Amino acid sequence: MVSATKKKRAAVLVLLLLVVTASSVSADAALAHSVNAAIANPNAANTVATSISIHSKSSTAPYLLASAPTFGVTLIQFRKHYNQTNPTLPINKFRAVHEKGSLTPFTRAASKINENLYASTVLENGSSKIKTLQITYLPINGEKGKEAKSVAISYMAALMRQFQARLSVQQSISDIVNLLERGKGVHFYAYSVGAVRYVVVDNDKKGLTFAVEPVKLVLSEHDSTS
Repeated sequence: MVSATKKKRAAVLVLLLLVVTASSVSADAALAHSVNAAIANPNAANTVATSISIHSKSSTAPYLLASAPTFGVTLIQFRKHYNQTNPTLPINKFRAVHEKGSLTPFTRAASKINENLYASTVLENGSSKIKTLQITYLPINGEKGKEAKSVAISYMAALMRQFQARLSVQQSISDIVNLLERGKGVHFYAYSVGAVRYVVVDNDKKGLTFAVEPVKLVLSEHDSTS
């Protein structure tokens, strides 16, 4: 029999990750040491704070729009590469999440990392290419909570490095900690680096989500006529 607590946590996960919109949203010892150091000094050098901007609420999350771009890889390709480059921070197989009566042009899928940490995605129907990748942490209290958040930050940093391969482990962790600090209590907090947008969604005790999404690049008038 599934406990009421597990049912509640599952419901929260669906709310935060799999039906997320901008309006409703609104390891090893070395990694642990890096995370703790970054948390103790969130204003360290090599941060991305100046690139962050706050987006206003809207009725639909950007990646759910019909015109939203996709990454040029399938989920299978991404997960294979991610697990090869992060053997100590593996992501398990994703499973589709079906919604009754839904006729959306995309598929939602989720992967349980542990009791307090989940990965999720939205895929374009037909091509199975990725529209968003998300890591969600469901907070717990006490000493176990500190350890669990450290693991969550390590996963978020590993996801960031998939799109910024030149970042070191320490730098990516520092960037994540700064992102989470500046997105604290904000419904939708994001910044873009080239063709990638990073998003923080903070729902306090209900959960914390870090997402990576592709950005549609628009040619300037000079580029389009040259």
